[in-house]
Amino acid sequence: MNQQTTSEAIDLTRARNLGVDVAREAGRLLKDRLGAVSVDFKGTVDLVTDADRAAEAHIAARISAEFPDHALFGEEGTRGPTGQIERTGYSWIFDPLDGTTNYAHSYPHFAVSIALEFDGETILGIVHDPMRDEMFVAERGNGATLNGKPIKTSSIDKLIRALLATGFSYDISARAENMAMWDEFLNISQGTRRDGSAALNLAYVAAGRLDGFWERPLNAWDMAAGALIVAEAGGVVTNFKGNHFDPFDLEVVASNGSIHQAMLDVIAAKMLH
Repeated sequence: MNQQTTSEAIDLTRARNLGVDVAREAGRLLKDRLGAVSVDFKGTVDLVTDADRAAEAHIAARISAEFPDHALFGEEGTRGPTGQIERTGYSWIFDPLDGTTNYAHSYPHFAVSIALEFDGETILGIVHDPMRDEMFVAERGNGATLNGKPIKTSSIDKLIRALLATGFSYDISARAENMAMWDEFLNISQGTRRDGSAALNLAYVAAGRLDGFWERPLNAWDMAAGALIVAEAGGVVTNFKGNHFDPFDLEVVASNGSIHQAMLDVIAAKMLH
């Protein structure tokens, strides 16, 4: 069971089963510790909890035991087995706790995000919300599901009818662009949300709960899994200029497709660089 297979299809099946199990286990750990964690700061408002670190250690150990040759890239510093970020072969990209600020305040909106790349292309995405017991999963070419049932993006085709979401930079001095876009979208959409979890925002676009999402800066672990889930649910995912999405490019625009160009037009008009 611990010997890596050479077939990508068989490997992906094993990976999916493991990823779902590990996401659920990490989510249970987070839920059990909610309201009783210690907090450290990585920046002025960027924080980390002992639950982040414990969940990441659990995810890394479980994946390494099953796939010892796969690269690992976790938010809290996991780099294995080479110690480098790898984009050849199989590479797991994961955020043990997306929505740490929410979590540290016992605000129950956060997720575990786990993605698997093969030669730089995301082939598996898992986003688990332990508080709602919701498991979003996508395999490249096989669609997206929520708790095992197929999901698809919305049919909204006008911004004024769209519910959108975004997030703001941890660098307070760099929020001018965030605010410029927020102000514009606030006035031309049905509503905008800023709820503190990019992974869940992307999953919600996939499920049709949101019609669009944009944000920068983000890291690969925030969006690799969710972006695949959107794409496999029939949505569109690009960078801010409408070009090919790469989770390591620090930005994302995701939508149901019908409002994508309208979102890009607003973003282009408000980008500071």
